Amino acid sequence: MNALYNIPYGLYIVSAGKEKPNACVINTLMQVTSVPNKISITINKNNFTTKLIEETGEFNVSILTTSTPFNLIERFGFSTGKNTNKFDGFNDFRTATNGIPYITRHTNAYLSCKVVSKTDVGTHITFVAELTESVVLSTEETLTYSHYLKNIKPKTETRAKGVWVCRICGYVYEGEQLPEDFICPICKHGVDDFEWREATITPTKVITPTATPIKKEKYYCPVCGNIEESPTPPNKCVICGAKMIKI
Repeated sequence: MNALYNIPYGLYIVSAGKEKPNACVINTLMQVTSVPNKISITINKNNFTTKLIEETGEFNVSILTTSTPFNLIERFGFSTGKNTNKFDGFNDFRTATNGIPYITRHTNAYLSCKVVSKTDVGTHITFVAELTESVVLSTEETLTYSHYLKNIKPKTETRAKGVWVCRICGYVYEGEQLPEDFICPICKHGVDDFEWREATITPTKVITPTATPIKKEKYYCPVCGNIEESPTPPNKCVICGAKMIKI
């Protein structure tokens, strides 16, 4: 599976919904055709953005750049729109022609898309969509997932050690950040049912008992001269069968 990490990915913010819009961060986008221009994106079924795309059949993609700060990824990638308004207090967006917002800072383009097909691929849904609008916003370099990990994502030492615990079944995810599309492998619940718990385990001192040496004594056979060492008196000589005498 480690070989999959060598596949290059970009990072994008997908937005959907008009009256109450939502957005999430994805890295699964690719161009499918050029005549007409079509792209595909793949999003977890449990994402609130996925629900809005299925309801409206439309979405926008904001292409992030290398100037992207971590707090932008955190806002749209590490919370759920089911109980959080991700655009609340956020001003770096405008509304495209299709009525859906797109991100205006730390992006170099946005794409407005209309869904033409969808495919259930298990935990995720792949949407194929035709472009209805595409606008270049800047000449900044597109952000890759590799660049994000090396230069933007905070190092693990900046956060107290702990784990994500599923409130439903107790499954433990050992990682600094829980991916928005993570699904519990035991009970199949999403990120809404996980909570962060700081490590509180105190190492226990293991005491290894010291072995007590077993005392052996010598026994002599008066018939054949055999000598044996044993912690208990032998019943008889193993050679001639005579009674042994302690030396």
